[in-house]
Amino acid sequence: MRMANGDAMALREYVRAHPEITNVLITGGDPLIMKSAVLARYIEPLLEIPHLESVRIGTKALSYWPHRVLTDPDADDLLRLFEKVANSGLSLALMGHYSHPRELSTAHAERALKRVRDAGAVVRCQAPLIRGVNDSARDWADLWRKLTVLGAVPYYMFIERDTGPQDYFSVPLARAYDIFREAYSSVSGLARTVRGPIMSATPGKVQVDGVADVSGQRAFVLRYIQARDPRLVGRPFFAAYDPDARWLTDLKPLPEYGALLGVD
Repeated sequence: MRMANGDAMALREYVRAHPEITNVLITGGDPLIMKSAVLARYIEPLLEIPHLESVRIGTKALSYWPHRVLTDPDADDLLRLFEKVANSGLSLALMGHYSHPRELSTAHAERALKRVRDAGAVVRCQAPLIRGVNDSARDWADLWRKLTVLGAVPYYMFIERDTGPQDYFSVPLARAYDIFREAYSSVSGLARTVRGPIMSATPGKVQVDGVADVSGQRAFVLRYIQARDPRLVGRPFFAAYDPDARWLTDLKPLPEYGALLGVD
């Protein structure tokens, strides 16, 4: 399910031995908490692998710690590492966690984003829908517009995971879909690269595509955009509509779709 190992060479050899692996996601925590030299110890050996296509780094540093790529002692080293990846022929994507347009309201935040892009990275942006923080369509539309103007790519709106203080921060799936649809409908096609609302659940990434009547019963229309079983990817399926449901396991499948939900 994941590679959690302090041995950078073990990571390289694992990827080299599995040609079906075409991209590596470095996540955490936040990988940019590491010194640039430590991060390079993991990334540089990957550049030698011919079947690898992309490296992704999941980080919120660009929004809460823009000085990481501006003025930190090893900021220039980090940018040189990004340039090295981009110049190797691999795609480098920073999965930037921007939760609210205010995180892009300072000159430092804008400069950090520009500096990363100038180093050859594509910045794709994602965040969860958080009750009391960004649970309005206007917040999301403003965020996606601002990101697009700055050359970043709106990517995912996530649903709060079923862990930790989910009960406090989560938004019902039905309301999440309404927020996403209203925000999506008010931005131009350039910002409609975004997908959502998305649940990163154990079986895969499940998107809420809408609400519809199915054989006389109100239902959520769902779809796997990633799945551990590739045969499920892209196939629509349905779950009984529940205005209070907040996660995949809260849903009751329509009988013929139980296997797709991962629920008996």
